[in-house]
Amino acid sequence: MTRAPRSVTVLGSTGSVGTQTAELLAAEPERFQIRALVGGRNAALLAEQAIALKAARAVIADPGCYAELRQALAGTGIDTAAGPEAVVEAAALPADWTMAAITGAAGLASTLAAIRRGAVVALANKEALVCAGDVMLQAVRDAGATLLPADSEHNAIFQALEDGNRDAVEKIVLTASGGPFRTATRDEMAAATPDMAKKHPVWSMGAKISIDSATLMNKGLELIEAARLFGVNEPQIEVLVHPQSVIHGMVCYRDGSVLAQLGSPDMRIPISHTLAWPERMTTSSPRLDLATLARLDFMPPDTERFPALRLARDALRAGGGAPAILNAANEIAVEAFMQRRIGFLDIASTVAAVLDAMGVHSADTLDEVIALDAAARRTAERLASARAA
Repeated sequence: MTRAPRSVTVLGSTGSVGTQTAELLAAEPERFQIRALVGGRNAALLAEQAIALKAARAVIADPGCYAELRQALAGTGIDTAAGPEAVVEAAALPADWTMAAITGAAGLASTLAAIRRGAVVALANKEALVCAGDVMLQAVRDAGATLLPADSEHNAIFQALEDGNRDAVEKIVLTASGGPFRTATRDEMAAATPDMAKKHPVWSMGAKISIDSATLMNKGLELIEAARLFGVNEPQIEVLVHPQSVIHGMVCYRDGSVLAQLGSPDMRIPISHTLAWPERMTTSSPRLDLATLARLDFMPPDTERFPALRLARDALRAGGGAPAILNAANEIAVEAFMQRRIGFLDIASTVAAVLDAMGVHSADTLDEVIALDAAARRTAERLASARAA
């Protein structure tokens, strides 16, 4: 029996996750029909993807890049649009499956629009659940949507939970590579440059997420996201540093069983799992050779050298708008570090200062989340500028 192609929209197609999603889509063109591709500023790549994948629509978030996109796609029959409203409109188009991979708080509105369609949404934008977890999850329930985690760690937990025994879960374990400064001293980290922080020892990722991995803030955001996705409390989520990045997540059950998902550190594996779900699809990812690997190491994270993870746990326990404040402050602090206005260790201390300065706030609606995000960014910018002065 021949199945109709699965209709697909990719939000953030020109980013790291988006380009790997596009690669998987191109490998099986008969299996997928591309409804829309949404990029940020790289009009040339977006146009190339749209032509290769025979997309019906291509949308560029930055209106200043629209002329380039329109010219590149002239005569192809592919619809084009630009701007934040066009991004949300693309997300709301009927599609069986949507990849939500627009990073940061900028992806909130489009992710919510995709969820409200009631279809399958693969979530690579962890900030959606970190900043607006209650809003997003209520929208999932209201629309009858299916949320599939595309991050390697959350996808690993999702796979280990597929036997349906969630009530028997004792705890879940997220693994972290430890980043480029896993064995560095505080003095060495204080002298770190953006280029040093972006050199992830295992994964190939964008600049911002690479720096988040270096501070372990990425793992802190994943911890908050895991609590939302899997309905577990903060004490039930353990983080272990695992330098080989072979085990991506584990579920520990109350009978003493531990189920782990293993695989090469290649984002195409979790992306393909969500793209073909509930089936599987072939990828060209390197196959895991345990005999060659020979050993797997684990150790607890050092929250003295990497306080970002502790800040994330505190924000999760505080609830309300604290995770949104944490995320917004971190985005501004990372940007300031990349601009060499503050030092590497100042990233976490700036986030801590913003959390202290802003106190407790509710975040029950998307408007409240957006307003809180903006206020946290202003506070973080003021503090970062003061440090740079």
